[in-house]
Amino acid sequence: MAELSQSFKFKKNFRWQNIPVRKYKTSGTHFKNIVRQTILPDDFPGADFSLRYFEIKAGGHSSLERHKHPHLILVVRGKGKVLIGSEIISVKPMDCLLIASQDWHQFQPVGKEPLGFLCLVHSKRDKPQLPSPKDLKLLQKNKKIAKVIKL
Repeated sequence: MAELSQSFKFKKNFRWQNIPVRKYKTSGTHFKNIVRQTILPDDFPGADFSLRYFEIKAGGHSSLERHKHPHLILVVRGKGKVLIGSEIISVKPMDCLLIASQDWHQFQPVGKEPLGFLCLVHSKRDKPQLPSPKDLKLLQKNKKIAKVIKL
């Protein structure tokens, strides 16, 4: 292998060897029962992308947010529902989602198994934008969305 090449070995229970399990975020937003592993960090030499694994336990959810950058998501564990823009999408393993720039999104597991997904993003990206009271009011006009979003 070249000097910077690395192997990220998959262990049992959806964990990768020598990659720490970390808090989803450190502060400033609403989320529940979610962790992450950064498989390929933002500063990996020569790569302009980052690969992360997120896992949400039953009853949990990611934050409701949007970004200037797109996300590519590959569901690898469990079943869930995902708000993307104005749609609620049911997902299962091997479903792939492209979340476009500025689309609101939030992930939630369905059932007792955790929802786990890989997320590929550009290494230079903006911070999440949380909904303002005005944004929330607009989102909640859609009754399907109002029933699903968690704050």
